[in-house]
Amino acid sequence: MCPPSHFAVDYVINPWMQGHLHDVDQARAQAQWHALRTALAGAGAAIEQIPPGRRLPDMPFAANAGLVFGNSFVPSRFRHAERSGEEPLFIDWFRRAGFRIRPLPQRIAFEGAGDALLDRGAARLWMGHGHRSDPAAAAELERMLGIEVVPLRLTDPRFYHLDTCFCPLRGGRLLYFPEAFDAPSRRLIEAAVPAHLRIAACAADALDFACNAVDLDQRLLLHRASPALRQALSGFGYQVLEVALDEFLKAGGSAKCLTLRLDE
Repeated sequence: MCPPSHFAVDYVINPWMQGHLHDVDQARAQAQWHALRTALAGAGAAIEQIPPGRRLPDMPFAANAGLVFGNSFVPSRFRHAERSGEEPLFIDWFRRAGFRIRPLPQRIAFEGAGDALLDRGAARLWMGHGHRSDPAAAAELERMLGIEVVPLRLTDPRFYHLDTCFCPLRGGRLLYFPEAFDAPSRRLIEAAVPAHLRIAACAADALDFACNAVDLDQRLLLHRASPALRQALSGFGYQVLEVALDEFLKAGGSAKCLTLRLDE
Protein backbone atom coordinates (compact mmCIF):
# COMPACT_ATOMS: atom_id res chain seq x y z
CA MET A 1 0.00 0.00 0.00
CA CYS A 2 1.01 3.62 -0.50
CA PRO A 3 -0.17 6.28 1.97
CA PRO A 4 -2.29 9.04 0.37
CA SER A 5 -0.16 11.91 1.67
CA HIS A 6 -0.29 13.65 -1.73
CA PHE A 7 -3.57 12.18 -3.00
CA ALA A 8 -5.66 14.61 -5.04
CA VAL A 9 -7.54 14.94 -8.29
CA ASP A 10 -5.22 17.31 -10.15
CA TYR A 11 -6.02 16.14 -13.70
CA VAL A 12 -8.64 14.15 -15.59
CA ILE A 13 -7.62 10.79 -17.09
CA ASN A 14 -10.84 8.83 -16.48
CA PRO A 15 -14.56 9.70 -16.35
CA TRP A 16 -14.72 9.51 -12.55
CA MET A 17 -12.36 12.48 -12.25
CA GLN A 18 -14.71 14.71 -14.25
CA GLY A 19 -16.20 17.28 -11.89
CA HIS A 20 -13.81 16.44 -9.05
CA LEU A 21 -10.75 18.54 -9.90
CA HIS A 22 -9.23 19.77 -6.62
CA ASP A 23 -12.28 18.36 -4.80
CA VAL A 24 -10.64 15.80 -2.49
CA ASP A 25 -11.12 16.15 1.26
CA GLN A 26 -7.57 15.26 2.26
CA ALA A 27 -8.35 14.58 5.93
CA ARG A 28 -11.25 12.33 4.98
CA ALA A 29 -9.14 10.49 2.39
CA GLN A 30 -6.44 9.88 4.99
CA ALA A 31 -9.00 8.55 7.46
CA GLN A 32 -10.57 6.25 4.86
CA TRP A 33 -7.20 4.89 3.76
CA HIS A 34 -6.18 4.16 7.34
CA ALA A 35 -9.56 2.48 7.97
CA LEU A 36 -8.92 0.21 4.97
CA ARG A 37 -5.42 -0.56 6.19
CA THR A 38 -6.77 -1.42 9.64
CA ALA A 39 -9.49 -3.63 8.15
CA LEU A 40 -6.98 -5.48 5.97
CA ALA A 41 -4.66 -6.07 8.92
CA GLY A 42 -7.61 -7.22 11.00
CA ALA A 43 -8.48 -9.73 8.28
CA GLY A 44 -4.98 -11.19 8.49
CA ALA A 45 -3.00 -9.24 5.89
CA ALA A 46 0.59 -8.22 6.58
CA ILE A 47 0.99 -4.70 5.19
CA GLU A 48 4.09 -3.33 3.46
CA GLN A 49 4.18 0.37 2.56
CA ILE A 50 5.98 2.35 -0.11
CA PRO A 51 6.64 6.06 0.54
CA PRO A 52 4.44 8.30 -1.63
CA GLY A 53 6.06 10.44 -4.28
CA ARG A 54 5.46 14.17 -4.42
CA ARG A 55 3.37 15.44 -7.33
CA LEU A 56 2.17 11.87 -7.93
CA PRO A 57 -1.42 12.07 -6.66
CA ASP A 58 -2.48 8.65 -8.02
CA MET A 59 0.38 6.70 -6.45
CA PRO A 60 -1.85 5.41 -3.59
CA PHE A 61 -3.50 3.19 -6.23
CA ALA A 62 -0.76 0.62 -5.68
CA ALA A 63 -2.46 -2.07 -7.79
CA ASN A 64 -1.18 -0.18 -10.81
CA ALA A 65 2.48 -0.51 -9.78
CA GLY A 66 2.86 -3.68 -11.81
CA LEU A 67 2.16 -7.41 -11.77
CA VAL A 68 3.59 -9.72 -9.10
CA PHE A 69 4.03 -13.34 -10.18
CA GLY A 70 6.11 -15.43 -7.81
CA ASN A 71 9.44 -13.64 -7.47
CA SER A 72 8.90 -11.68 -10.69
CA PHE A 73 7.68 -8.10 -10.91
CA VAL A 74 6.46 -6.83 -14.27
CA PRO A 75 6.39 -3.04 -13.88
CA SER A 76 3.68 -0.90 -15.35
CA ARG A 77 4.21 1.39 -18.28
CA PHE A 78 1.42 3.91 -17.90
CA ARG A 79 -0.76 5.06 -20.77
CA HIS A 80 -0.91 8.62 -19.42
CA ALA A 81 2.18 10.75 -18.81
CA GLU A 82 0.64 12.02 -15.57
CA ARG A 83 1.41 8.68 -13.91
CA SER A 84 4.75 7.84 -15.51
CA GLY A 85 6.69 9.33 -12.60
CA GLU A 86 5.46 6.46 -10.41
CA GLU A 87 7.28 3.85 -12.50
CA PRO A 88 10.86 4.28 -11.21
CA LEU A 89 9.70 4.52 -7.59
CA PHE A 90 7.83 1.22 -7.75
CA ILE A 91 10.66 -0.48 -9.65
CA ASP A 92 13.17 0.66 -7.03
CA TRP A 93 10.98 -0.61 -4.17
CA PHE A 94 10.52 -4.04 -5.74
CA ARG A 95 14.19 -4.34 -6.63
CA ARG A 96 15.14 -3.55 -3.02
CA ALA A 97 12.58 -6.12 -1.85
CA GLY A 98 14.37 -8.82 -3.84
CA PHE A 99 12.02 -9.21 -6.79
CA ARG A 100 13.27 -9.90 -10.30
CA ILE A 101 12.30 -6.93 -12.47
CA ARG A 102 10.95 -8.10 -15.83
CA PRO A 103 9.77 -5.17 -17.97
CA LEU A 104 7.68 -5.53 -21.10
CA PRO A 105 9.00 -4.12 -24.40
CA GLN A 106 9.08 -0.32 -24.47
CA ARG A 107 6.31 0.00 -27.04
CA ILE A 108 3.70 -1.76 -24.88
CA ALA A 109 1.46 0.05 -22.39
CA PHE A 110 0.58 -2.10 -19.39
CA GLU A 111 -1.00 -1.08 -16.09
CA GLY A 112 -0.12 -3.94 -13.80
CA ALA A 113 -2.59 -5.57 -11.45
CA GLY A 114 -5.16 -3.01 -12.48
CA ASP A 115 -5.48 -4.95 -15.75
CA ALA A 116 -3.88 -8.34 -14.96
CA LEU A 117 -5.63 -10.60 -12.44
CA LEU A 118 -4.81 -14.19 -11.58
CA ASP A 119 -7.62 -16.72 -11.56
CA ARG A 120 -8.12 -18.26 -8.10
CA GLY A 121 -8.99 -21.71 -9.36
CA ALA A 122 -6.84 -22.32 -12.44
CA ALA A 123 -3.41 -21.45 -13.83
CA ARG A 124 -4.78 -18.52 -15.78
CA LEU A 125 -4.16 -14.78 -15.97
CA TRP A 126 -7.03 -12.55 -17.05
CA MET A 127 -5.87 -9.37 -18.80
CA GLY A 128 -8.01 -6.35 -19.58
CA HIS A 129 -7.32 -4.06 -22.53
CA GLY A 130 -9.12 -1.38 -24.47
CA HIS A 131 -8.48 1.69 -22.33
CA ARG A 132 -5.10 1.52 -20.60
CA SER A 133 -3.16 -1.68 -21.37
CA ASP A 134 -2.29 -2.70 -24.93
CA PRO A 135 -3.66 -6.04 -26.16
CA ALA A 136 -0.10 -6.96 -27.21
CA ALA A 137 0.78 -7.25 -23.52
CA ALA A 138 -1.17 -10.53 -23.33
CA ALA A 139 1.15 -12.52 -25.60
CA GLU A 140 4.24 -10.99 -23.98
CA LEU A 141 3.04 -11.93 -20.48
CA GLU A 142 2.18 -15.46 -21.59
CA ARG A 143 5.65 -15.90 -23.08
CA MET A 144 7.43 -14.30 -20.15
CA LEU A 145 5.56 -15.96 -17.28
CA GLY A 146 4.60 -19.29 -18.84
CA ILE A 147 0.94 -19.00 -17.91
CA GLU A 148 -2.22 -18.90 -20.02
CA VAL A 149 -3.31 -15.29 -20.52
CA VAL A 150 -6.93 -14.57 -21.48
CA PRO A 151 -7.37 -11.08 -22.99
CA LEU A 152 -10.66 -9.34 -22.23
CA ARG A 153 -11.72 -6.18 -24.06
CA LEU A 154 -13.18 -3.43 -21.89
CA THR A 155 -15.71 -1.20 -23.65
CA ASP A 156 -17.13 1.16 -21.00
CA PRO A 157 -14.71 4.01 -20.13
CA ARG A 158 -16.03 4.09 -16.56
CA PHE A 159 -14.49 0.64 -16.14
CA TYR A 160 -11.11 1.54 -17.57
CA HIS A 161 -9.14 -1.12 -15.65
CA LEU A 162 -10.10 -4.78 -15.37
CA ASP A 163 -10.11 -4.67 -11.56
CA THR A 164 -12.92 -2.11 -11.56
CA CYS A 165 -15.36 -4.67 -12.99
CA PHE A 166 -13.84 -8.14 -12.50
CA CYS A 167 -12.87 -9.84 -9.24
CA PRO A 168 -11.59 -13.45 -9.27
CA LEU A 169 -12.58 -15.23 -6.05
CA ARG A 170 -11.17 -18.32 -4.39
CA GLY A 171 -12.14 -21.69 -5.82
CA GLY A 172 -12.41 -20.34 -9.36
CA ARG A 173 -15.42 -18.19 -8.52
CA LEU A 174 -15.94 -14.76 -10.04
CA LEU A 175 -17.66 -11.47 -9.27
CA TYR A 176 -17.93 -9.30 -12.37
CA PHE A 177 -19.98 -6.76 -14.32
CA PRO A 178 -20.70 -8.35 -17.73
CA GLU A 179 -21.75 -5.10 -19.41
CA ALA A 180 -18.20 -3.72 -19.09
CA PHE A 181 -16.96 -6.21 -21.73
CA ASP A 182 -17.54 -6.79 -25.42
CA ALA A 183 -19.52 -9.87 -26.48
CA PRO A 184 -16.51 -12.07 -27.41
CA SER A 185 -14.93 -11.38 -24.03
CA ARG A 186 -18.14 -12.25 -22.21
CA ARG A 187 -18.17 -15.55 -24.08
CA LEU A 188 -14.57 -16.25 -23.02
CA ILE A 189 -15.51 -15.64 -19.39
CA GLU A 190 -18.61 -17.82 -19.62
CA ALA A 191 -16.65 -20.63 -21.27
CA ALA A 192 -14.00 -20.63 -18.54
CA VAL A 193 -16.17 -20.03 -15.46
CA PRO A 194 -19.35 -22.13 -15.06
CA ALA A 195 -22.57 -20.23 -14.37
CA HIS A 196 -22.86 -21.52 -10.80
CA LEU A 197 -19.44 -20.01 -10.01
CA ARG A 198 -20.26 -16.56 -11.42
CA ILE A 199 -21.93 -13.59 -9.74
CA ALA A 200 -22.98 -10.90 -12.20
CA ALA A 201 -23.10 -7.55 -10.41
CA CYS A 202 -25.89 -5.15 -11.30
CA ALA A 203 -25.04 -1.69 -12.64
CA ALA A 204 -25.67 0.01 -9.30
CA ASP A 205 -23.24 -2.29 -7.49
CA ALA A 206 -20.68 -1.97 -10.28
CA LEU A 207 -20.85 1.82 -10.11
CA ASP A 208 -20.28 1.56 -6.35
CA PHE A 209 -17.05 -0.33 -7.20
CA ALA A 210 -18.30 -3.54 -5.59
CA CYS A 211 -16.13 -5.55 -8.00
CA ASN A 212 -13.06 -3.61 -6.86
CA ALA A 213 -12.76 -5.85 -3.81
CA VAL A 214 -9.95 -7.47 -1.84
CA ASP A 215 -10.39 -11.21 -1.23
CA LEU A 216 -8.79 -12.38 2.02
CA ASP A 217 -9.82 -15.99 2.65
CA GLN A 218 -13.49 -15.79 3.69
CA ARG A 219 -13.60 -12.00 3.91
CA LEU A 220 -14.23 -9.63 1.05
CA LEU A 221 -13.37 -5.98 1.63
CA LEU A 222 -15.06 -3.39 -0.56
CA HIS A 223 -16.59 0.08 -0.57
CA ARG A 224 -20.26 -0.88 -0.75
CA ALA A 225 -22.50 -3.80 -1.73
CA SER A 226 -26.27 -4.05 -2.04
CA PRO A 227 -28.20 -6.50 0.16
CA ALA A 228 -28.73 -8.74 -2.88
CA LEU A 229 -25.02 -8.85 -3.66
CA ARG A 230 -24.12 -9.45 -0.04
CA GLN A 231 -26.52 -12.40 -0.01
CA ALA A 232 -25.01 -13.83 -3.20
CA LEU A 233 -21.49 -13.50 -1.79
CA SER A 234 -22.63 -15.09 1.46
CA GLY A 235 -23.70 -18.07 -0.65
CA PHE A 236 -20.05 -18.36 -1.70
CA GLY A 237 -19.04 -18.36 1.97
CA TYR A 238 -17.90 -14.75 2.16
CA GLN A 239 -18.26 -12.25 4.96
CA VAL A 240 -18.53 -8.84 3.30
CA LEU A 241 -16.72 -5.99 5.06
CA GLU A 242 -17.63 -2.52 3.85
CA VAL A 243 -15.08 0.29 4.18
CA ALA A 244 -16.17 3.75 3.02
CA LEU A 245 -13.80 4.92 0.27
CA ASP A 246 -15.83 7.59 -1.49
CA GLU A 247 -12.96 10.09 -1.55
CA PHE A 248 -11.00 7.65 -3.70
CA LEU A 249 -13.98 7.01 -5.98
CA LYS A 250 -13.55 10.64 -7.07
CA ALA A 251 -10.34 9.50 -8.78
CA GLY A 252 -11.81 6.23 -10.07
CA GLY A 253 -10.51 3.74 -7.52
CA SER A 254 -11.52 1.78 -4.45
CA ALA A 255 -10.30 -1.04 -2.17
CA LYS A 256 -8.58 -3.27 -4.73
CA CYS A 257 -6.97 -0.31 -6.49
CA LEU A 258 -5.41 0.78 -3.19
CA THR A 259 -3.65 -2.56 -2.65
CA LEU A 260 -1.22 -4.87 -4.42
CA ARG A 261 -0.76 -8.47 -3.30
CA LEU A 262 2.86 -9.51 -2.92
CA ASP A 263 2.18 -13.26 -2.55
CA GLU A 264 0.74 -14.08 -5.99
